[in-house]
Amino acid sequence: MDSFLGRYRNLSVLLTLVVGQLVLLAYQVKTAQDVPLIRVWAVAAVTPLARAVEAGRQAAVSFFSDYFVWRQAREENERLKRELGQLKLKNHLLAAELASADRVQALMQFRAQIPSKMLAVRVIGAGAGPDSHTLFVDRGASDGVMRGMAAITPEGIVGKVIAAWPMSSLVQLITAPGAVAGVVSQTHRLRGALRGTGAALVVAEHFDNEAPLAPGEWFYTSGADRVFPRGLPAGQVKMIREGRSGKEILVEPSALKAPLEEMLIVLDGVHMLVPPPEAQPAEGVSLLPPPPPEPGAESEAPARGANGAMLTDADRLAERYRRTAEAQGVQLGTKGRVPDFTREPAPPAAGGRTAAPADSPAAKKTEPPRP
Repeated sequence: MDSFLGRYRNLSVLLTLVVGQLVLLAYQVKTAQDVPLIRVWAVAAVTPLARAVEAGRQAAVSFFSDYFVWRQAREENERLKRELGQLKLKNHLLAAELASADRVQALMQFRAQIPSKMLAVRVIGAGAGPDSHTLFVDRGASDGVMRGMAAITPEGIVGKVIAAWPMSSLVQLITAPGAVAGVVSQTHRLRGALRGTGAALVVAEHFDNEAPLAPGEWFYTSGADRVFPRGLPAGQVKMIREGRSGKEILVEPSALKAPLEEMLIVLDGVHMLVPPPEAQPAEGVSLLPPPPPEPGAESEAPARGANGAMLTDADRLAERYRRTAEAQGVQLGTKGRVPDFTREPAPPAAGGRTAAPADSPAAKKTEPPRP
Protein backbone atom coordinates (compact mmCIF):
# COMPACT_ATOMS: atom_id res chain seq x y z
CA MET A 1 0.00 0.00 0.00
CA ASP A 2 2.76 2.36 0.90
CA SER A 3 4.52 1.65 -2.34
CA PHE A 4 1.32 2.32 -4.24
CA LEU A 5 0.71 5.63 -2.51
CA GLY A 6 4.31 6.62 -2.90
CA ARG A 7 4.28 5.76 -6.56
CA TYR A 8 0.93 7.40 -7.33
CA ARG A 9 0.96 10.18 -4.72
CA ASN A 10 -0.04 12.99 -7.01
CA LEU A 11 -2.81 10.95 -8.57
CA SER A 12 -3.98 9.91 -5.14
CA VAL A 13 -4.14 13.54 -3.93
CA LEU A 14 -6.07 14.54 -7.06
CA LEU A 15 -8.54 11.70 -6.69
CA THR A 16 -8.96 12.56 -3.01
CA LEU A 17 -9.74 16.18 -3.86
CA VAL A 18 -12.17 15.22 -6.62
CA VAL A 19 -13.99 12.74 -4.39
CA GLY A 20 -14.14 15.29 -1.58
CA GLN A 21 -15.47 17.91 -3.94
CA LEU A 22 -18.12 15.50 -5.26
CA VAL A 23 -19.16 14.70 -1.71
CA LEU A 24 -19.45 18.38 -0.91
CA LEU A 25 -21.44 19.02 -4.07
CA ALA A 26 -23.78 16.19 -3.21
CA TYR A 27 -24.18 17.57 0.29
CA GLN A 28 -24.79 21.05 -1.11
CA VAL A 29 -27.46 19.77 -3.51
CA LYS A 30 -29.16 17.71 -0.85
CA THR A 31 -29.16 20.40 1.84
CA ALA A 32 -29.60 23.38 -0.49
CA GLN A 33 -26.72 25.15 1.34
CA ASP A 34 -23.78 27.00 -0.30
CA VAL A 35 -20.44 25.50 0.68
CA PRO A 36 -18.00 27.34 -1.74
CA LEU A 37 -14.96 25.33 -0.88
CA ILE A 38 -13.35 25.69 -4.30
CA ARG A 39 -14.19 29.37 -4.36
CA VAL A 40 -12.63 29.86 -0.94
CA TRP A 41 -9.55 28.00 -2.00
CA ALA A 42 -9.39 29.90 -5.27
CA VAL A 43 -9.88 33.26 -3.58
CA ALA A 44 -7.33 32.44 -0.90
CA ALA A 45 -4.83 31.46 -3.55
CA VAL A 46 -5.46 34.42 -5.85
CA THR A 47 -5.79 37.22 -3.22
CA PRO A 48 -2.05 37.68 -2.51
CA LEU A 49 -1.30 37.81 -6.21
CA ALA A 50 -4.13 40.23 -6.88
CA ARG A 51 -3.00 42.37 -3.97
CA ALA A 52 0.55 42.46 -5.30
CA VAL A 53 -0.66 43.29 -8.81
CA GLU A 54 -2.92 46.08 -7.48
CA ALA A 55 -0.13 47.50 -5.36
CA GLY A 56 2.15 47.52 -8.38
CA ARG A 57 -0.52 49.18 -10.50
CA GLN A 58 -1.16 51.87 -7.91
CA ALA A 59 2.57 52.47 -7.51
CA ALA A 60 3.00 52.79 -11.28
CA VAL A 61 0.01 55.12 -11.59
CA SER A 62 1.23 57.22 -8.66
CA PHE A 63 4.75 57.31 -10.04
CA PHE A 64 3.70 58.47 -13.48
CA SER A 65 1.17 60.89 -12.02
CA ASP A 66 3.72 62.35 -9.63
CA TYR A 67 6.30 62.44 -12.41
CA PHE A 68 4.08 64.49 -14.70
CA VAL A 69 2.97 66.73 -11.82
CA TRP A 70 6.58 67.21 -10.72
CA ARG A 71 7.65 67.89 -14.29
CA GLN A 72 4.88 70.43 -14.71
CA ALA A 73 5.72 72.03 -11.37
CA ARG A 74 9.36 72.15 -12.35
CA GLU A 75 8.54 73.83 -15.64
CA GLU A 76 6.26 76.25 -13.81
CA ASN A 77 9.01 76.96 -11.27
CA GLU A 78 11.52 77.63 -14.04
CA ARG A 79 9.06 79.94 -15.76
CA LEU A 80 8.40 81.85 -12.54
CA LYS A 81 12.15 82.16 -11.94
CA ARG A 82 12.64 83.60 -15.42
CA GLU A 83 9.78 86.06 -14.92
CA LEU A 84 11.15 87.03 -11.49
CA GLY A 85 14.60 87.65 -12.99
CA GLN A 86 13.10 89.78 -15.75
CA LEU A 87 11.07 91.77 -13.22
CA LYS A 88 14.15 92.31 -11.06
CA LEU A 89 16.10 93.48 -14.08
CA LYS A 90 13.29 95.84 -15.08
CA ASN A 91 13.11 97.12 -11.50
CA HIS A 92 16.84 97.79 -11.45
CA LEU A 93 16.67 99.53 -14.82
CA LEU A 94 13.72 101.67 -13.74
CA ALA A 95 15.44 102.54 -10.46
CA ALA A 96 18.61 103.47 -12.34
CA GLU A 97 16.63 105.59 -14.81
CA LEU A 98 14.77 107.27 -11.95
CA ALA A 99 18.01 108.00 -10.10
CA SER A 100 19.59 109.27 -13.32
CA ALA A 101 16.57 111.49 -13.96
CA ASP A 102 16.79 112.87 -10.42
CA ARG A 103 20.51 113.59 -10.84
CA VAL A 104 19.95 115.23 -14.21
CA GLN A 105 17.16 117.34 -12.74
CA ALA A 106 19.42 118.36 -9.85
CA LEU A 107 22.15 119.29 -12.35
CA MET A 108 19.69 121.35 -14.37
CA GLN A 109 18.44 123.18 -11.29
CA PHE A 110 22.01 123.81 -10.15
CA ARG A 111 22.98 125.07 -13.61
CA ALA A 112 19.99 127.43 -13.58
CA GLN A 113 21.08 128.91 -10.24
CA ILE A 114 24.76 129.39 -11.12
CA PRO A 115 25.64 132.34 -13.40
CA SER A 116 28.49 130.41 -15.05
CA LYS A 117 27.92 128.83 -18.46
CA MET A 118 28.10 125.07 -18.02
CA LEU A 119 27.70 121.89 -20.07
CA ALA A 120 26.17 118.69 -18.69
CA VAL A 121 28.26 115.58 -19.40
CA ARG A 122 27.99 111.88 -18.58
CA VAL A 123 30.80 109.65 -17.34
CA ILE A 124 31.52 106.91 -19.89
CA GLY A 125 34.59 105.33 -18.37
CA ALA A 126 37.48 105.54 -15.95
CA GLY A 127 41.20 105.67 -16.49
CA ALA A 128 43.21 102.46 -16.60
CA GLY A 129 44.53 101.35 -13.24
CA PRO A 130 43.04 101.64 -9.76
CA ASP A 131 45.06 104.80 -8.99
CA SER A 132 44.46 106.71 -12.21
CA HIS A 133 42.06 109.30 -10.68
CA THR A 134 40.73 110.20 -14.15
CA LEU A 135 37.31 109.90 -15.80
CA PHE A 136 36.20 109.94 -19.44
CA VAL A 137 33.11 112.02 -20.31
CA ASP A 138 30.97 111.99 -23.44
CA ARG A 139 31.52 115.62 -24.52
CA GLY A 140 34.59 117.03 -26.21
CA ALA A 141 36.07 119.83 -28.27
CA SER A 142 33.14 119.81 -30.71
CA ASP A 143 30.90 120.88 -27.79
CA GLY A 144 33.24 123.65 -26.64
CA VAL A 145 35.19 121.71 -24.00
CA MET A 146 38.79 122.83 -23.67
CA ARG A 147 41.77 121.70 -21.65
CA GLY A 148 41.91 123.37 -18.22
CA MET A 149 38.14 123.78 -17.73
CA ALA A 150 36.67 122.94 -14.35
CA ALA A 151 34.40 119.94 -13.70
CA ILE A 152 31.86 120.35 -10.88
CA THR A 153 28.65 118.93 -9.43
CA PRO A 154 26.02 120.52 -7.15
CA GLU A 155 27.91 118.98 -4.21
CA GLY A 156 31.27 120.59 -5.06
CA ILE A 157 34.29 120.56 -7.33
CA VAL A 158 35.33 117.36 -9.15
CA GLY A 159 38.51 118.27 -11.00
CA LYS A 160 39.58 119.76 -14.32
CA VAL A 161 39.80 118.72 -17.96
CA ILE A 162 43.33 117.63 -18.87
CA ALA A 163 42.59 116.44 -22.42
CA ALA A 164 39.83 117.27 -24.91
CA TRP A 165 39.15 115.25 -28.05
CA PRO A 166 36.43 115.90 -30.63
CA MET A 167 33.82 113.59 -29.04
CA SER A 168 35.10 113.02 -25.49
CA SER A 169 37.29 114.49 -22.76
CA LEU A 170 39.47 113.32 -19.88
CA VAL A 171 38.83 114.79 -16.43
CA GLN A 172 41.46 114.65 -13.67
CA LEU A 173 39.97 114.36 -10.18
CA ILE A 174 40.97 116.75 -7.41
CA THR A 175 42.33 113.73 -5.49
CA ALA A 176 44.95 112.99 -8.18
CA PRO A 177 48.58 113.59 -7.18
CA GLY A 178 49.54 117.13 -8.16
CA ALA A 179 45.97 118.43 -8.52
CA VAL A 180 45.58 121.83 -6.84
CA ALA A 181 42.64 124.13 -6.10
CA GLY A 182 42.70 127.49 -4.33
CA VAL A 183 40.31 127.59 -1.37
CA VAL A 184 39.11 129.88 1.39
CA SER A 185 37.65 128.86 4.74
CA GLN A 186 34.01 129.69 5.27
CA THR A 187 34.18 130.98 8.83
CA HIS A 188 37.32 133.13 9.01
CA ARG A 189 38.05 133.58 5.27
CA LEU A 190 41.54 132.05 5.55
CA ARG A 191 43.09 131.37 2.15
CA GLY A 192 45.06 128.31 1.18
CA ALA A 193 45.11 125.48 -1.34
CA LEU A 194 43.90 121.91 -1.63
CA ARG A 195 46.40 119.40 -3.01
CA GLY A 196 45.63 115.87 -4.12
CA THR A 197 47.83 113.05 -2.87
CA GLY A 198 46.28 110.05 -4.59
CA ALA A 199 44.20 109.13 -1.54
CA ALA A 200 40.52 109.65 -0.83
CA LEU A 201 41.29 112.76 1.28
CA VAL A 202 43.15 115.84 0.04
CA VAL A 203 45.54 118.05 1.98
CA ALA A 204 44.89 121.71 2.80
CA GLU A 205 48.15 123.69 2.71
CA HIS A 206 49.46 127.17 3.64
CA PHE A 207 47.70 127.40 7.01
CA ASP A 208 49.87 128.20 10.05
CA ASN A 209 49.40 126.58 13.44
CA GLU A 210 47.61 129.64 14.81
CA ALA A 211 44.88 129.46 12.14
CA PRO A 212 41.45 129.11 13.81
CA LEU A 213 40.39 125.96 11.97
CA ALA A 214 38.61 122.92 13.38
CA PRO A 215 37.10 119.67 12.09
CA GLY A 216 33.85 120.35 10.28
CA GLU A 217 35.08 123.59 8.70
CA TRP A 218 34.01 124.04 5.08
CA PHE A 219 36.34 125.17 2.33
CA TYR A 220 35.11 127.00 -0.76
CA THR A 221 36.97 127.79 -3.96
CA SER A 222 38.74 131.16 -3.92
CA GLY A 223 39.27 131.54 -7.67
CA ALA A 224 43.01 132.07 -7.20
CA ASP A 225 43.86 129.00 -9.29
CA ARG A 226 42.13 130.49 -12.38
CA VAL A 227 40.35 127.17 -12.91
CA PHE A 228 37.43 126.98 -10.49
CA PRO A 229 35.09 129.96 -10.08
CA ARG A 230 34.99 131.42 -6.60
CA GLY A 231 32.25 130.34 -4.22
CA LEU A 232 31.94 126.61 -5.05
CA PRO A 233 32.04 124.08 -2.18
CA ALA A 234 35.33 122.17 -2.14
CA GLY A 235 35.23 119.96 0.93
CA GLN A 236 34.98 119.62 4.68
CA VAL A 237 37.78 119.25 7.21
CA LYS A 238 37.97 115.71 8.61
CA MET A 239 41.22 115.79 10.59
CA ILE A 240 43.53 118.56 11.72
CA ARG A 241 46.74 118.66 13.76
CA GLU A 242 49.72 120.94 14.25
CA GLY A 243 52.86 120.36 12.21
CA ARG A 244 56.33 121.86 11.90
CA SER A 245 55.63 124.38 9.17
CA GLY A 246 51.88 124.69 9.66
CA LYS A 247 48.69 122.83 10.31
CA GLU A 248 48.28 119.41 8.75
CA ILE A 249 44.69 119.37 7.49
CA LEU A 250 42.90 116.53 5.72
CA VAL A 251 39.79 117.48 3.75
CA GLU A 252 37.15 115.21 2.24
CA PRO A 253 36.07 116.46 -1.22
CA SER A 254 32.31 116.91 -1.03
CA ALA A 255 31.70 115.94 -4.69
CA LEU A 256 33.52 112.60 -4.45
CA LYS A 257 31.62 111.01 -1.59
CA ALA A 258 29.54 108.95 -4.06
CA PRO A 259 30.39 107.46 -7.48
CA LEU A 260 30.12 110.02 -10.28
CA GLU A 261 27.84 109.41 -13.25
CA GLU A 262 27.05 112.97 -14.37
CA MET A 263 28.82 116.28 -13.91
CA LEU A 264 29.05 119.81 -15.31
CA ILE A 265 31.91 121.33 -17.31
CA VAL A 266 32.34 125.07 -16.71
CA LEU A 267 32.65 126.62 -20.17
CA ASP A 268 32.62 130.24 -18.99
CA GLY A 269 33.07 130.71 -15.26
CA VAL A 270 31.63 133.58 -13.20
CA HIS A 271 32.93 134.19 -9.69
CA MET A 272 30.43 134.17 -6.83
CA LEU A 273 30.50 135.10 -3.17
CA VAL A 274 31.47 132.61 -0.50
CA PRO A 275 28.34 132.03 1.59
CA PRO A 276 28.57 133.08 5.24
CA PRO A 277 28.47 130.32 7.88
CA GLU A 278 25.04 129.51 9.17
CA ALA A 279 24.48 130.25 12.84
CA GLN A 280 23.62 126.96 14.48
CA PRO A 281 21.42 127.34 17.59
CA ALA A 282 22.55 125.48 20.68
CA GLU A 283 20.66 122.21 21.00
CA GLY A 284 19.31 121.03 24.31
CA VAL A 285 19.62 124.46 26.04
CA SER A 286 16.61 126.20 27.47
CA LEU A 287 16.85 129.95 28.14
CA LEU A 288 14.20 131.94 29.97
CA PRO A 289 13.21 135.40 28.77
CA PRO A 290 14.66 138.37 30.73
CA PRO A 291 12.70 139.22 33.87
CA PRO A 292 10.36 142.23 33.72
CA PRO A 293 11.36 145.41 35.58
CA GLU A 294 10.26 145.66 39.17
CA PRO A 295 7.40 148.03 39.98
CA GLY A 296 8.68 151.56 40.57
CA ALA A 297 12.13 150.80 39.15
CA GLU A 298 13.25 152.70 36.09
CA SER A 299 14.26 150.53 33.16
CA GLU A 300 17.84 150.96 32.10
CA ALA A 301 17.97 152.25 28.56
CA PRO A 302 20.91 151.18 26.42
CA ALA A 303 23.69 153.76 26.09
CA ARG A 304 23.57 155.79 22.89
CA GLY A 305 25.94 158.20 21.27
CA ALA A 306 25.43 161.76 20.12
CA ASN A 307 23.88 160.61 16.84
CA GLY A 308 21.41 158.34 18.65
CA ALA A 309 23.16 155.08 17.70
CA MET A 310 23.67 152.39 20.32
CA LEU A 311 27.18 152.28 21.79
CA THR A 312 29.17 149.09 21.54
CA ASP A 313 31.91 147.89 23.89
CA ALA A 314 34.52 149.32 21.53
CA ASP A 315 32.75 152.70 21.58
CA ARG A 316 32.67 152.68 25.39
CA LEU A 317 36.39 151.80 25.55
CA ALA A 318 37.26 154.59 23.10
CA GLU A 319 35.21 157.04 25.17
CA ARG A 320 37.02 155.91 28.31
CA TYR A 321 40.43 156.47 26.67
CA ARG A 322 39.32 159.90 25.45
CA ARG A 323 38.17 160.97 28.93
CA THR A 324 41.41 159.62 30.48
CA ALA A 325 43.53 161.63 28.02
CA GLU A 326 41.39 164.73 28.49
CA ALA A 327 41.62 164.43 32.27
CA GLN A 328 45.45 164.20 32.04
CA GLY A 329 45.66 167.08 29.58
CA VAL A 330 46.99 164.98 26.70
CA GLN A 331 45.70 165.33 23.16
CA LEU A 332 45.34 161.99 21.42
CA GLY A 333 46.80 161.63 17.93
CA THR A 334 49.76 164.01 18.50
CA LYS A 335 53.36 163.35 19.38
CA GLY A 336 54.42 163.99 22.92
CA ARG A 337 53.40 162.67 26.28
CA VAL A 338 51.39 159.43 26.32
CA PRO A 339 48.47 159.33 28.75
CA ASP A 340 48.47 156.81 31.56
CA PHE A 341 45.51 154.59 30.65
CA THR A 342 45.89 152.54 33.82
CA ARG A 343 44.45 155.43 35.81
CA GLU A 344 40.72 155.48 35.91
CA PRO A 345 39.23 158.72 34.52
CA ALA A 346 37.05 160.85 36.74
CA PRO A 347 33.31 160.28 36.35
CA PRO A 348 31.46 162.83 34.23
CA ALA A 349 30.33 165.84 36.28
CA ALA A 350 26.97 167.50 36.10
CA GLY A 351 26.44 169.11 32.74
CA GLY A 352 28.29 166.36 30.90
CA ARG A 353 31.86 167.61 31.68
CA THR A 354 34.52 165.42 33.24
CA ALA A 355 36.10 166.45 36.52
CA ALA A 356 39.90 166.70 36.20
CA PRO A 357 42.15 165.01 38.80
CA ALA A 358 43.98 167.08 41.35
CA ASP A 359 47.43 166.69 39.74
CA SER A 360 46.27 167.55 36.19
CA PRO A 361 47.15 170.94 34.64
CA ALA A 362 43.49 171.77 34.29
CA ALA A 363 42.92 171.26 38.02
CA LYS A 364 45.93 173.37 38.86
CA LYS A 365 44.61 176.21 36.73
CA THR A 366 41.20 176.19 38.36
CA GLU A 367 42.40 175.51 41.93
CA PRO A 368 41.72 178.58 44.15
CA PRO A 369 44.70 180.17 45.92
CA ARG A 370 45.35 179.03 49.42
CA PRO A 371 45.45 181.62 52.25
